[in-house]
Amino acid sequence: MSTPIDISEDCGVRYLHFGSEWIQGAMRIRRPHALELAYTREMMAGLLLRDAEAWPRNALVIGLGAASLVRFVHRHCPQTRIQVVEIEPQVVAAARQFFRLPPEDARFSIHIGDGARYVMETDNRFDLILVDGFDRHARAGALDTAPFYTAARARLSDAGLMSTNLFGRSRGFRASVERIIDAFENRAIAFPSCDSGNVVAFGAQGEEIAVPVTELRERARALKDRTGLDLGPTVARLEQAGSLPGGRLIL
Repeated sequence: MSTPIDISEDCGVRYLHFGSEWIQGAMRIRRPHALELAYTREMMAGLLLRDAEAWPRNALVIGLGAASLVRFVHRHCPQTRIQVVEIEPQVVAAARQFFRLPPEDARFSIHIGDGARYVMETDNRFDLILVDGFDRHARAGALDTAPFYTAARARLSDAGLMSTNLFGRSRGFRASVERIIDAFENRAIAFPSCDSGNVVAFGAQGEEIAVPVTELRERARALKDRTGLDLGPTVARLEQAGSLPGGRLIL
């Protein structure tokens, strides 16, 4: 059964819907490379934890939506090769027509297929895996299971991070976080819920990450200067929520 695609616009922002009121993606028409939705901005917080000018070398994006993450990475991370896996061809067509999806080339390719199966079967390894796949009922399905998170960790490089969007208003949200913590052997963190109800969780592979909050703020300022992405409010929310023990983000 194909996914119904609806496009709406309001106050200069174009939205993607899958036949329901749930927003599956957004693009500010005059700023197409900016990350309009708060959770998409926080999904790129890995740029505060690694050398943002050299990392990631390659990224896997599961769930294309309105192509927000793809447009941002394609524009602002020129060193990154991007592999998208999207299960619905209609979503890719909508992204091309309405959301300025970049053309495929040597550093950007799209695979039509099941994201969970792709992660289970591929031999490729990635510095960054971005997981943002939901159906019209805001269900993540196999993308929110212990086998998937275990497989995703195995597909990360030694400098690898997985970032996933969880629907924080779901009753199963805390169980989702526990699955990620278990799969990554406690090397995981869930950011405080965004106003939209989305929760972004990270899992890490490789050497321990321990970044002092003062350095996080400096990196956030540098990232904003370079890309326009402002993660200063995210750092402040992590502090306020008590998520930085000893004044450091440890992962």
